[in-house]
Amino acid sequence: MLGFLSSRQIGIEDPLRLKRAEATRRVLCLELNKDRDVQRIHGGGVNSLDIEPVERRYMLSGGADGVIVIYDLENNSNKTPYTCRALCTVGRSHPHVHKYSVETVQWYPHDTGMFISSSFDESLKVWDTNMLRPAEVFEFEETVYCHHMSPSATKHSLIAVGTKSPEVQLCDLKSGSCTHILQGHRAEVLSVAWSPRHEYILATASADSKVRFWDVRRASGSLLSLDQHNGEKSKASSESANTAHNGRVNGLCFTVDGLHLLTTGTDDRMRLWNSATGENTLVNYGKVVNKSRKGLKFAVSSGCSSEFAFVPYGSALAIYSIYSGELITLLNGHYSNVDCCAFHTDFQELYSGGKDSNILAWVPVPREPDLEEGDSGKGARSRFNPAFEDAWSSSDEEG
Repeated sequence: MLGFLSSRQIGIEDPLRLKRAEATRRVLCLELNKDRDVQRIHGGGVNSLDIEPVERRYMLSGGADGVIVIYDLENNSNKTPYTCRALCTVGRSHPHVHKYSVETVQWYPHDTGMFISSSFDESLKVWDTNMLRPAEVFEFEETVYCHHMSPSATKHSLIAVGTKSPEVQLCDLKSGSCTHILQGHRAEVLSVAWSPRHEYILATASADSKVRFWDVRRASGSLLSLDQHNGEKSKASSESANTAHNGRVNGLCFTVDGLHLLTTGTDDRMRLWNSATGENTLVNYGKVVNKSRKGLKFAVSSGCSSEFAFVPYGSALAIYSIYSGELITLLNGHYSNVDCCAFHTDFQELYSGGKDSNILAWVPVPREPDLEEGDSGKGARSRFNPAFEDAWSSSDEEG
């Protein structure tokens, strides 16, 4: 790192490169933090986590017990070890608690004064954070699997909702009603995600093995349906033509710039798509263990030299390099399957929730260069992280 600082000081290195290299180094040093704990509140599995994008201080969790918790991630005591305490809880005794499992929680993208939850009890609730009671409730006729509100939209306040029905519902916060539906899937919709680049573009994933893109301004059908074979017909692909996966597609996540879409399916595959053309980039991630019958919530990094995907992998969390497909490492710590994770972009920290009812904090641990490790370990880090390549020049070592 000394080499980067020196180059930046004399003006021959872009400051952004130093920032990206340090962010990458921190991601590669993620470990289960023994000095930080997250207060255990849930009596069942943790299905969903979300860190609010305004202050990036508060985290929501939704559980299989129907409970919703708001945590404060900031260490006000300046002491270690410390516990991220629950500020407030929508518990089983709360008059407006969800009756069944909460599948998705999300902060309102522009203000911490509101958040949204959806549940197997066929409802979606818009909560007033300060009063801790619903300001709006949307009722459906089918089990709700997922929802998402656009993080970048300025001209609409639509919430996309995926249910056991093959139709995607669009709920408008301004009018308080379901405005219209998107028809095209043939089975339940397990995941939905708005593009962070184009506010009217929505991606949906279904148990019918398809991923569709929609322009919600259009009254006609979907813009396109992703094809894992990129339109090439063959005997091997005849049965899976025009499908994104060979199983249920239960996970969607755009890269932060919105240029690519990651999808996961029960065929134990993850795929990277060009979100402008719908083309399968054919990045090979190998086998990505995925036995979830519901939606799988995974996360991506932001501001790194090589961006990463954090994906539940059985009882572990897998870190993949998005554009090369290489499995960087597996983070082990949960006692049961991991269902969700959330990435803190400011500090390169990761939080994960699993069926063991625990929320674990994965925090960068400072390390010296891997001088005592085997060549394979050292090479893996230097290959992905410019900080390890440039920081330890011969002049630095002699000094």
